[in-house]
Parts: sequence; structure tokens; C-alpha cells
Amino acid sequence: MKIDILTLFPESFSYLNSSILKRAQENNIIEINLIDIRNFSKDKHKKCDDYPFGGGAGMLMSVQPIYDALKSVQKENSKIIFPSPSGEKFNANIAKNLSTYDHLIFICGHYEGIDQRVIDIFNPQEISIGDYVLTGGELASMVIIDSLSRFVTGVISKESLEEESFSSGKLEYPQYTRPAQFMGLKVPDVLLSGNHEEIAKWREKKSIEKTKNIRPDLFNN
Repeated sequence: MKIDILTLFPESFSYLNSSILKRAQENNIIEINLIDIRNFSKDKHKKCDDYPFGGGAGMLMSVQPIYDALKSVQKENSKIIFPSPSGEKFNANIAKNLSTYDHLIFICGHYEGIDQRVIDIFNPQEISIGDYVLTGGELASMVIIDSLSRFVTGVISKESLEEESFSSGKLEYPQYTRPAQFMGLKVPDVLLSGNHEEIAKWREKKSIEKTKNIRPDLFNN
């Protein structure tokens, strides 16, 4: 999978070069490229924003630099993503679907957003990671990329995907590691028993309880 990220702040993405995503890139499973939108500005000062027509607070990212940056990487099979508070709410199913594409392009908005004509011309999939507003699309893009990459074959084990939260419509059960006792808190005896059938039953029960208590919306569905 190839991922191109269009941004005014490429230095924001150092996280993508760590941990699991770093290994995925080193193993040539995922390729991540950062494209600086400023390099495509035709303004002599490399300006990429302007005041919105009709007035209003803040500045708006201009259509021309984004258009040219997109055209420089867009292929016939490219899937374009625009993280936006106006988009559909992100979830595990969307992440899994995005992981099936060979080429993803992310547009990182900033300031008051981007010129609507970018959306009209390229028709990106708009995705929101929550009902709040960030100062730019960089953090949202990293959240989406991190999540979808877990579904790309070879990035993490199949077993990890099957047991984590949301994979079966429930939250993941509580987990423990050494030591077996810490500050008076003991690991449940069943997890130390070696009885895999009873462990599976316990995990299923705790998963249901946790979902009911923390995410009743998932439990009711």
C-alpha cells in the first residue's frame, strides 16, 4: 500500500516513523510519502491561504496549490481522503475498507479549512474522527492511517485483529501481565489456571460486561 499525505506541515508526521508503522515501512508493506503543499504554490512567497469570500474569521487554504499537489500524485486507482469535522464518523469498518486500497491520498486542511472547489473537483471521502475541531488535518490523518494500517496484511498478526476491541462488536476484555500481584491487586485466578476453555469463557463474559458498562450503544446494537 502507498500513502501520500498532502500537508503544510510535514514535520508533524514523525510518529509515522516509529513502532509498528516504522516496521511496516522497513518491510515494504506500506510506503508513506509526505508532500509539502507549499512547494506547489505559484505565489512568490509560497502563500497557500487567503481570506474567504463573503468575510468571516480566519484564513482558507487556496485551491491552486492543493489541486497541483494532488495532480502530482493522483493515479487512476487513487482513493482520496479529506479528514474533516463535516465527514462521516470514523470507525473500524471504514478503516478496514480503506486498507483494501493500493493507493491512498490524504489532504490535510488547516486554518478554516480548504476551498470547496477541491472537494467539488476530486470528490474525496470526508472522514471525521470525532465531534470536535482540530487546528489541522495532520493529527486526524495520523489516527486514520494508524488504524487502517493494522488491517493491511503483514502489519500485525491476524490473532491480534480478531481479539481487539470492535472486531466482534464488543470492547476487548481486561488483560494482565507479570507480576501476578501488584499493590494488593491480583490477576484473576482463571487466567493463571491454564484452562483455555475457562479462560475463553471469562474473557467473553468480561468483554460483554465492559461493553455494557462503557459503551451501551454498542451493547444495544
